[in-house]
Amino acid sequence: MGQGVRRFYQSLAQASKPFFSPAHPVRRRRRRSPGAIAMSPAAASPDDRIRSYEDFARVHAYLLAASGIPPSLHQRLYRKLADEVFDGGEAFSVEPCEGGRQRRLVLAAEGTLGRESDVFLVDHAWSFRLSDALKQLREVPGLAERMAALMCVDLDERTELEEADEQDNGNGGSLESALEVVEKERTRIQEKGSDFAAWLELEELGIDDDMLIALDLSSKFPNMVALNLWGNKLQDPEKIMKGIGECRRLKALWLNENPALKEGVDKVILDGLPELEIYNSHFTRKAGEWALGFCGDIIGADNPCSSAESIPLENIVSLDLSDRCIHKLPVVFSPRKLSSLLSLNIRGNPLDQMSSDDLLKLISGFTQLQELEVDIPGSLGNSAISILECLPNLSLLNGINVASIIESGKHIIDSALKPRLPEWSPQESLPERVIGAMWLYLMTYRLADEEKIDETPVWYVMDELGSAMRHSDDANFRIAPFLFMPDVTQFCGLFMMFILEKSALEFRKYKEQLQSSSICPSRKVTPVTKSIRPSDGHALRVFTDIPQVEEFLTRPEFVLTSDPKEADIIWVSMQVDSELKNALGLTDQQYTNQFPFEACLVMKHHLAETIHKAWGSPEWLQPTYNLETHLSPLIGDYCVRKRDGMDNLWIMKPWNMARTIDTTVTGDLSAIIRLMETGPKICQKYIECPALFQGRKFDLRYIVFVRSICPLEIFLSDVFWVRLANNQYTLEKTSFFEYETHFTVMNYIGRMNHMNTPEFVKEFEKEHQVKWLEIHGRIRDMIRCVFESATAVHPEMQNPFSRAIYGVDVMLDNKFNPKILEVTYCPDCTRACKYDTQALVGSQGVIRGTEFFNTVFGCLFLDELKDVSPL
Repeated sequence: MGQGVRRFYQSLAQASKPFFSPAHPVRRRRRRSPGAIAMSPAAASPDDRIRSYEDFARVHAYLLAASGIPPSLHQRLYRKLADEVFDGGEAFSVEPCEGGRQRRLVLAAEGTLGRESDVFLVDHAWSFRLSDALKQLREVPGLAERMAALMCVDLDERTELEEADEQDNGNGGSLESALEVVEKERTRIQEKGSDFAAWLELEELGIDDDMLIALDLSSKFPNMVALNLWGNKLQDPEKIMKGIGECRRLKALWLNENPALKEGVDKVILDGLPELEIYNSHFTRKAGEWALGFCGDIIGADNPCSSAESIPLENIVSLDLSDRCIHKLPVVFSPRKLSSLLSLNIRGNPLDQMSSDDLLKLISGFTQLQELEVDIPGSLGNSAISILECLPNLSLLNGINVASIIESGKHIIDSALKPRLPEWSPQESLPERVIGAMWLYLMTYRLADEEKIDETPVWYVMDELGSAMRHSDDANFRIAPFLFMPDVTQFCGLFMMFILEKSALEFRKYKEQLQSSSICPSRKVTPVTKSIRPSDGHALRVFTDIPQVEEFLTRPEFVLTSDPKEADIIWVSMQVDSELKNALGLTDQQYTNQFPFEACLVMKHHLAETIHKAWGSPEWLQPTYNLETHLSPLIGDYCVRKRDGMDNLWIMKPWNMARTIDTTVTGDLSAIIRLMETGPKICQKYIECPALFQGRKFDLRYIVFVRSICPLEIFLSDVFWVRLANNQYTLEKTSFFEYETHFTVMNYIGRMNHMNTPEFVKEFEKEHQVKWLEIHGRIRDMIRCVFESATAVHPEMQNPFSRAIYGVDVMLDNKFNPKILEVTYCPDCTRACKYDTQALVGSQGVIRGTEFFNTVFGCLFLDELKDVSPL
């Protein structure tokens, strides 16, 4: 790593300010310079401090208990909070890891920190609402730069600055520095003897094409077996071959992180250097004794070994072949040659030119083998149990004791999950990179008072030191949340991350399960409900809390009442449960506008579950996962799609919130996992290619009248409504935070552009050259199927004293096939009552908005079919 990057991390460590507490004694890992100086405590007398601490302990009693902070540290915590003492920089420092793509926290202080001996504070570096994130990164000076540095997504820009800095200081690549390394190796070879093989390390020396040629390596090192040119400035494949093409005995070459890799240098190198066994850390087709010896740590700079005969493979005890892009193991990989092998790692290799049976047979020949690391599922099959049956002498599989694997019956085990690192491209701006990477760092909270919880969560990033705290299965520190209220109106917080496992096998099982499910026969029955109007002709009394019903239910067959106990019909927006019935004095013989157990339709996770049980995986339901119960299959689905190059955009929806509250569109798996923290959600495959209207996204709101569930008796209003997004549709990543691009519910944000349905249909048919009635027929069939799901899976919904209307939201894909979005209880019917429109089906006459609830009550309670169509 260059000096510029080191200076960056040194300055970062000095500026950082942490919080947390040792879980058990911690010894210093390495010496570091002290960090930030602690802030001076505010002047206060001992009596004042004790009184203030007592107030702090009283106000924060529940928070202190919930945080798990030891009582012995409560007073110390209070003092640091009250005086804003961020002194973690004196005890800790930040250092790069994972090749500079992440950072970790290390103890910098001398000696040890005893168990529960201290507590430290962490600042919030950035707090925001999700919809404001991109705008803030673009507009707040310095924010994008700080976040990009914290999340390690500015490495290329830092490298450019570092190179410029080195050039300014005369520390750039030079022929002299490279020649110095070359001469040292020549001297070493002279001492060893002229036949001794050369091993040359020329990493990150700024060597360009002309400098490589000038070094004249072929003539200086005719016996060179390994050449490391990692991280230089080589560009031209022909010039590279001119510089090293005569090194015919070369066994290993590293050109990683050179511009030439983008210029098709691989074929030139492999054709020109036929003896190469390792190229850019990967095995070539020629890989044999030398490559195995290198991976078995018996070949290296001190023991280069130029001939196969001098390589003692029988001395290899541990062999790490992980991530070598091996398609087929070398012929010399055999129990006879590797007679002492005890430990083998073959993770991360395709091994696609060997069958699982052949590979298992080969490895089973290593009877002395005790430890094996392998991908499961992978080249040895999908089951750890099956592998152990073929390799009975193993004691550890993927780092886990074999006895515990057999006892637990686990088929998939993985002890070496790779860290999730941010992914970004050089073409992305810093704000765009931060948006993609931030899910690995974000924490969240939601504000609330005694009456209401905030609908949208607040997300935040801990400061540089807090964000460098990493997960460990053997933790020696922990971070706990704490809200500090010095005057009961302010707060500050403190927190940690988590790690989740994936399972492609669970996805396959889940998919097979859905494909085998289908309990829902499609059949229609003769209606059984009748008008409930009394034979003496007196009006039905209606109790309601819905303003549109109060205003527009004007038929003489119904009369409003303010006393729910005397009402024949209870038509309300709240849930009519046993508690409400007892409070209002309601009886089971009063008609209500909801069905028992209707949550199976109106809560998004239950809707998907109901449809899955009834129909399996119908085309009209996008792949949907309840993140509380099916996170593993979702991750498997996501990874399979990513592997296969399929579209991988998803939409996160809360179980039971309307108006797209807390709904997010993302293609980032880390974002999906982190968004679970703001409340239970489903994750549904986003309709990336919807049908558009004049370039804008839209959905359709239908109203379904339900008289009975078993048998199913439902009707569709002859009027539906189109809801249009305000912006042109795009899949640009930066647009996913634009509500008016990806969402259509505009009547709550003040920018709704109403369009009459007949006008929309006429323009849509013209734009897409389709017949709307054909599309409408497919939508009718889908809606029928949705409610048949409830009939089949939840017949307990049936109640003869239930009548209800539901809003059904539908979207069309670019093939004009309908997709169910959601079903809504007691839908907002403001537009239905406000606008007159012409029906496109049924009578095709003009339907007055003011007559909407007269139609609803006439259909549900008087057995009428005016302006509705049976489904």
